[in-house]
Amino acid sequence: MDLSFEEFQRRADGLRARIAAACATAGRAPDEVELLAVTKTHPVIAAEYAARYGLKGVGENRVQEGVEKRAQTTVALRWELIGHLQTNKARLAARHFDRVQSVDSEKLLRHLARAAAEAGRTLPVLLQVNAGNDPAKFGVDLADAPRLLEVALAQPALRVDGFMTIAPLGRDDTETAALATQTFANLRELRDSLATQTGRPLRELSMGMTGDLEAAVAAGSTLVRVGTALYGVRPQPPSR
Repeated sequence: MDLSFEEFQRRADGLRARIAAACATAGRAPDEVELLAVTKTHPVIAAEYAARYGLKGVGENRVQEGVEKRAQTTVALRWELIGHLQTNKARLAARHFDRVQSVDSEKLLRHLARAAAEAGRTLPVLLQVNAGNDPAKFGVDLADAPRLLEVALAQPALRVDGFMTIAPLGRDDTETAALATQTFANLRELRDSLATQTGRPLRELSMGMTGDLEAAVAAGSTLVRVGTALYGVRPQPPSR
């Protein structure tokens, strides 16, 4: 990765300024929104930069890649899985990640719960919702989210922190922005409704990336996932 820490620091400062400005517009405190550094396909130094800067966590898309990077460093970070998770890798994910954001089916929930119980831990999770009704995105449909939450809350080895979503892409910037705004509003409304029904806080709303973080913050995001604006264009992942 051809990026100095000083350049990373400059980029991170710029992102924090964007978050702070978005929070000011929305009447929120900047410390209500965490910046999660997305280190997928970047070398382990990317995670070390994040820790050195003071970020609390990093996001990885591939289980094996995240496990290997974590083994190569001892920096104090929360390692989150944000990419699609297949059930055959649930055990590995449950043992090596501090939280799994991409839980999108009852089958995956049960696999993770079993693996976490076997590991003697309570695994924090987010339920991934396809809040923009995008056929190209993973996530449970909005209408099916209440049932998925019900199943998740019944698993003693899981702790449901909230929800995650990814906004669809439109045909142009205007449509993309409108879709993002609607998607994030949908997830916020879903969370508020389910929190009231269940009596659980479901505080975490992981939504927003480099291009749409302002809309996400306006809608109530508590965690924005940013890779490109921190590290530049991602290199191609290794073949597996």
